[in-house]
Amino acid sequence: MTNDHNSPDAAVKQDELRLEKFLPYRLSVLSNRVSNAISQAYGARFHLTIPAWRVMAILGRFPDLSAAELVEQTAMDKVAISRAVSSLLKNDYITRSEDPADRRRQVLNLSELGSEVYARIVPLAQQYENDLIASLSSEEREQLDGIIEKLMVRAKEWSERGLIDQ
Repeated sequence: MTNDHNSPDAAVKQDELRLEKFLPYRLSVLSNRVSNAISQAYGARFHLTIPAWRVMAILGRFPDLSAAELVEQTAMDKVAISRAVSSLLKNDYITRSEDPADRRRQVLNLSELGSEVYARIVPLAQQYENDLIASLSSEEREQLDGIIEKLMVRAKEWSERGLIDQ
């Protein structure tokens, strides 16, 4: 018979945070590892940071967005978006123009060069994604997609009303 006090779980106090098992931490680490691996494929070649690529990826899918809309789409902070946009403008990967329907609104779009770079990176990113999920069965992929969708809905609710009702 084993002594429960010697098990790894018994050593953890009830109010102690086990970071290695904490879902937000694990998701963040996974995201960072995957993003860093993919960025090695495009970062040096195209002089893009992870935030800059995310902005390009969003604009490649949803043109004519403002910086504020990019913040909403990416869930990145305003400073990171601002730096990414500045870098992308400097490298001629995106353009900024006045929205003809609302002259107060500035819209961002991929430039011709940005569209070419985007078209070259997308297959690399898709190849990394395919390789990553190849370790899952089709049933597991469907389950993962459903789980992620549920977690995204809950996280959006938090951002709209506050993290946890107190």
